Amino acid sequence: MSTGKLLLGVVAGVAAGALVGILFAPDKGSETRRKISKKGADYAADLKNSFSDLVDGMSSKFDDAKEEASNLADQGKAILDHSKNRANDFKRDVKTPAM
Repeated sequence: MSTGKLLLGVVAGVAAGALVGILFAPDKGSETRRKISKKGADYAADLKNSFSDLVDGMSSKFDDAKEEASNLADQGKAILDHSKNRANDFKRDVKTPAM
């Protein structure tokens, strides 16, 4: 199970539990609606922050992977250039007879 799905499940469970608790509380309707509204806003803010953290983490991992791929490409190019130089040296040595 991914961390995002687990986090979403926990947040949804907490929200459902809080909503049920508020609905069965012995408060006036207006007070209950105010509490529901406040809790909803709090959970929305928490969810937004969690999602933002998840996106930031994914962005960071993507940047790291991009950097690693760039480094590997540079290493591969350096190896290819070195191999081409060695092949050209070998061709030159073969064409030029030793005296």
